[in-house]
Amino acid sequence: MNSPSGRRRKARAPRRSAPPQILGLAVLLVAASLVAGYLALTRSDNTAPTASSGGRGGATKGSAGTNRVEPEWDGKTKILGDGSTSYTGPQTGQLKAEPLKPGEKPPQFVVFSWDGALAGDDELFQHYRKMAKDYNAHMTFFLTGIYLLPKSKKDLYSPPQHPKGSAAISFATDDHIRTTLEQLGKAWKDGNEIGTHFNGHFCGAKGGDDWSVEEWKSEIDQFYDFVEKWKTNTGFKDIDALPFDFKKEVTGGRAPCLEGQKNLLKAIKDYGWRYDASSSGDYQIWPTKKNGVWDFPLQLLPYEGGDYQGLSMDFNFLYNQSDGQTEGPPVNYPQWERETVDAYMAGFNRVYYGSRAPLFIGNHFENWNGGIYMNAVDEVIKNVCTKKDVKCVSFKELSGWLDVQKPSTLQELRTLDPAQGPDWSTVVK
Repeated sequence: MNSPSGRRRKARAPRRSAPPQILGLAVLLVAASLVAGYLALTRSDNTAPTASSGGRGGATKGSAGTNRVEPEWDGKTKILGDGSTSYTGPQTGQLKAEPLKPGEKPPQFVVFSWDGALAGDDELFQHYRKMAKDYNAHMTFFLTGIYLLPKSKKDLYSPPQHPKGSAAISFATDDHIRTTLEQLGKAWKDGNEIGTHFNGHFCGAKGGDDWSVEEWKSEIDQFYDFVEKWKTNTGFKDIDALPFDFKKEVTGGRAPCLEGQKNLLKAIKDYGWRYDASSSGDYQIWPTKKNGVWDFPLQLLPYEGGDYQGLSMDFNFLYNQSDGQTEGPPVNYPQWERETVDAYMAGFNRVYYGSRAPLFIGNHFENWNGGIYMNAVDEVIKNVCTKKDVKCVSFKELSGWLDVQKPSTLQELRTLDPAQGPDWSTVVK
């Protein structure tokens, strides 16, 4: 692997009320580190339970507990802090959020998201920026904060419940920091979202599940600090400031190993975030809010012909297909790639021709099993982002669209069977 290893350490079964047949998860070795699969398998009768309704939250606070007012754009770049970030005006090309008209069928939203967002030697960050542009899509890139912190400055990181300067993943090389900064700026200019994957990627004991609200706040504050002071920390003088203000642009994230959401949701109240993508194992239903922010979980998709449901992330296919080994027998690669594509497309088709609930796909910039999971995502992007009524958007854009819908409309959408196409005139009133 070109990017840091040792990513996953612990997994847990999805916390859902139904169905009761969750088989649970296993702990496994990946890249010589004990890592955790997000995989959740459940026997499927091809019918998801009816979703419960949920309300809409209120307005959010500004970053760091203040009402952050966006400055009036005068066409001039405003350098912020030590010159690591800047304000270059509102992000362009974003989805126009409009409420559904009576009887109108919702768009089919699909969100492709990437954990870590390191621009490594494999140039996968560059590849998916290009894919997004070629297929009129926006994606969410969840940046890991220490990927902008040189290893020589690692002691600037004080992870909760762990020694100063430690991390469960590798620090980036100077060259990778440079290319990551370049790609972050270009991705934002392309209309993509930059979110957070936090910092040290600690899972299991003393990981996110064990962190207090204040410890999560410390992790968030340090994330901002590493991004807003990369010039000071790296000494790079020949790279332009990032073209956006992080405290304004970061509106959500995904916790490592999907752990710790309970206290994380309490922590982010003071940061003005609009969503969290740190839960797992939900059926494909229209989102609800938790603690005032949108909850965007990884989803259970039909797998192996619908006999099972598997989480919508590349790591889970890796776990199920090659027992967590990143280099399984190459002879199996074609079959595994097809299984992965088929599961993603089965999940897509179920809602595209049914409830139109958003589809969430989570990935990593990795070449596990010969890059088959990257190939699978490429095929899915080409297949779905070109279809009628499909909008491949970021989580931030989806949050904005949900915010302007009538609460009664969203409540009705949540009652729909994912696979059953309704009479929209009776749903959207």
